[in-house]
Amino acid sequence: MKYIEIHFHVKADDITLVTDILAALLADAGYDSFVPEAEGMSAYIPESQYDEPALQQIIGQLPVEAEIEWSCRHYADQNWNEEWEKHYFHPIVVGNECVIHSTFHTDIPDAHYKIVIDPKMAFGTGHHETTLLMLEWILSHDFDHERVLDMGCGTAILAILARMRGAAEVTAVDIDEWAYHNALENIRLNQVDGIDVRLGDKQQLNGEVPYDTVLANINRNIHIDNMEAYASVMHPGSTIYMSGFYTQDLPVLEACAEKFGLKYQSHKEKNNWVAARFIKE
Repeated sequence: MKYIEIHFHVKADDITLVTDILAALLADAGYDSFVPEAEGMSAYIPESQYDEPALQQIIGQLPVEAEIEWSCRHYADQNWNEEWEKHYFHPIVVGNECVIHSTFHTDIPDAHYKIVIDPKMAFGTGHHETTLLMLEWILSHDFDHERVLDMGCGTAILAILARMRGAAEVTAVDIDEWAYHNALENIRLNQVDGIDVRLGDKQQLNGEVPYDTVLANINRNIHIDNMEAYASVMHPGSTIYMSGFYTQDLPVLEACAEKFGLKYQSHKEKNNWVAARFIKE
C-alpha cells in the first residue's frame, strides 16, 4: 500500500494538547498512524485517501492557538521493514535484560528476554523514550500470576514483555486498526499466548474484572480522559504505569489521578519524557 507522511512542526504553549487535538481530527479524516515527536508529530495516510484541501481546512480551523508548519512525503510501494531498518529501528538492549529486535536483524545481542518486533506503521519499538521507560518499569515489576491491561498497546511490545515476565493473562487495547493487526502479528512472532488483543478505546473496559497492573503509554490528554476508566478496572493495591507525557505534565496527571483514588508513587525521566507509577488506594 502506498502511504503519505505528513510531518507537523508545532509552535504553541502546549504542544501536546495541539498534537492530541490535531491527531483526533486527522483520524476522522482517514489518517491511521501517528508518531509523536518533541516539537510536533508525523501522521500517515494511504495515498488513495489523501486530500490536501481537507488537511489545510483541519489545520486552519484548529480550535487552539498554534503555529503549524507541515511538509508532505510520498512513499512508493515498499518493504516497510526495510524502511524501519534503514532509518529507525536497530536492536536495543534494555536494562541488560531485554533485547528488542526485528526479523530482519542478524547481529542480535544476547539477553534473558528476546522480543521480536516488526513495527510496520505502529508505534513502539523501544527506541522512543516513553516506550523505553515503560520497558524499564516492566523489568522491575513482579508480574507473577497477574492480570494485566496494556492500554494503547501499539506493537504490543509491553504486553509481550509482561507475559514473558509471568503475567497470567494480558488484555491489549488500541484504537488504531493498523496497530491492532500489528500487535497480533508480533504476538505470533514471539510465540506467546494469553494476550487478548482488542480494537477500540476505553469502552472496551466496561464490565471488566479488575486488573492487577495497568500499562498505559498514550499521552497526557488521553490519560486524563481515561483516568476514571483506568481506576474502574483496578482493585485496591493495583499498580498503573503511565507514560507518553512530559515532566511539566506530571502535576496535572497527579491531580487527576488523585480524584479517582490513584496515588502517585514515583517516576522515571528521560529527555523530559516521563513514566510514572501510581497505586490504587
